[in-house]
Amino acid sequence: MELPAFTNEPFTDFSDPANKQAFEAALETIRGELGRTWPAWVGGEAIQDKPGLVSTDPCQLNRVIGTCQDLGADEANAAVEAAHSAFPAWADTTTEYRAKILMDAAAMIRDRKHEWSALMVYEAGKSWPEADADTAEAIDFLEYYARQALHFAKPQPVTPVAGEANELRYIPLGTAAVIPPWNFPFAIMAGMTTSALVCGNTVVLKPAEQTPVIAARFVQLMHEAGLPKEVLQFVTGDGATVGGAMVNHPRTRLVSFTGSREVGLMLHEQTAKVQPGQIWMKRYIAEMGGKDGMLIDKDCDLDHAAQGVTAAAFGFQGQKCSACSRVMIHQDVYETFREKLLACASKLQAGHPEQLDNVAGPVIDPDAVDKISRYIAIGKEEGELILGGERGDAKGHYFQPTIFDGIAPEARLSREEIFGPVLAMIKVRDFEHGLEVANNTEYGLTGAVYTDIPAHKEAARKRFHVGNFYINRKCTGALVGGHPFGGFNMSGTDSKAGGPDYLLHFMQGKLISERIT
Repeated sequence: MELPAFTNEPFTDFSDPANKQAFEAALETIRGELGRTWPAWVGGEAIQDKPGLVSTDPCQLNRVIGTCQDLGADEANAAVEAAHSAFPAWADTTTEYRAKILMDAAAMIRDRKHEWSALMVYEAGKSWPEADADTAEAIDFLEYYARQALHFAKPQPVTPVAGEANELRYIPLGTAAVIPPWNFPFAIMAGMTTSALVCGNTVVLKPAEQTPVIAARFVQLMHEAGLPKEVLQFVTGDGATVGGAMVNHPRTRLVSFTGSREVGLMLHEQTAKVQPGQIWMKRYIAEMGGKDGMLIDKDCDLDHAAQGVTAAAFGFQGQKCSACSRVMIHQDVYETFREKLLACASKLQAGHPEQLDNVAGPVIDPDAVDKISRYIAIGKEEGELILGGERGDAKGHYFQPTIFDGIAPEARLSREEIFGPVLAMIKVRDFEHGLEVANNTEYGLTGAVYTDIPAHKEAARKRFHVGNFYINRKCTGALVGGHPFGGFNMSGTDSKAGGPDYLLHFMQGKLISERIT
């Protein structure tokens, strides 16, 4: 099976009236579908008698997006057992067969891409461009992983040994417990799920409680694309109950998680514990939090830098593990940059993102509101509030884009993850001091430097300790294939999603050696 070279799905140009009209039509279509009840899937059978997990619009809290099943530990355990039973037959299928399912699913998404994006506008509160990028990334993951699986299915290079015929094969592991986040409810969820499936593993998928409808719709799509229903179990419900049962089950072979540091470390402990009847060490793939910074040097394009920081800090309300939550600014340009940053951030228009111009939408839920409120109170003690800091429209979970000036490098606002539209400005003496501050956190996911000085670029390449580092561009917006994604330290296992070796996490190597005469 030969496929053309991978290329990224293009983003939609919403300045084109035809594209704008098409997206508005998709929003109308999705509004007409809201409120339905979605099944869970265990052992190829739909579970529809336990509704109770209600998803609502974070922009308009009285709007129900849909209702999913509220399952418990018994159903989660049954899902793992069903996935384990389905594994031998699925593992025995060809890589070409599995890759074709991914390719067909990608084509189906592409045909109705605006509807997927429109659903994220309502269920996740994403702006048009943010939702469009999420959908494009979902397509990219399916296209990219299909090609990578075919690559690893080919004969792998081994050193010739006289008198022997040797081959190295990559084989699937078993049942994967997949626990994706709510902030990229389509792209990351689809990528985590299909990367496991295309390698021949079976999957138990538990979506985030805030965005289950997008995942339910994706499971339906995979069925339509030809995926056997018994191969992908879909369980919804309380994270601690359902997710805990999946992770701790002795039949679970690997756990793939994207989410917070706290939950990620808890799962790390759980996967390390061998359960009665378990005959393997569970593999664990984790993408966790970040405290990402952008360093502004004295010699750079300050206008470009201000635009980049604004986009990275406040795109999707700062609810990205890659979002810029602190900016380190050389003291010689501090005042000038602050004014440029304020000018950019002040232009962000708030409101329901179903309107194209509303780029400052809601945060995801009441817990996010409470956490952001606490950090704004902390920020008022640690620095000067110079923008925002207040709640927005009470119909949803709105928070104004917020900037604090004069934050010290060791302050809590400088070092702790907030996951909201809150940016800390930090004055540094020089570039060297800026690098020290950039590395003074336990995280190491993304970071960026704006500088025109070649020696500073090289120093940052070597010493800015993050998994994804950028020069003269924002620290968000990683593209599949071009920017393999994953971080250091407490940001996770640096699995490099969307990269050439990511699928190796879902397989194990088997060496076969035959004596020949």
